[in-house]
Amino acid sequence: MTGYTYILKCVDGTYYVGSTNNLTLRLEQHHAGIGANYTRKRRPLELIYYEQYDRIDDAFYREKQLQGWSRKKKEALMEGRLEELPILAARRIR
Repeated sequence: MTGYTYILKCVDGTYYVGSTNNLTLRLEQHHAGIGANYTRKRRPLELIYYEQYDRIDDAFYREKQLQGWSRKKKEALMEGRLEELPILAARRIR
């Protein structure tokens, strides 16, 4: 079953990372205020990044990985600055 990991930008400037097997439906739920508690209070929302996987469990694993990333590292990923990811990861360890 196909899975998606996605990042939403909330009205307060924060990011929400989630995963789903139906991206369109899940976005509709978030926009209607029946998604996660976190996004319910921070609408309107904007989908700013997503990745597609062949398996939902891979998407879920990636969600948990991205949730542990710093804001700067998430922004580098979303902006395609992939060469910065190892540098930003090393900075977090220190």
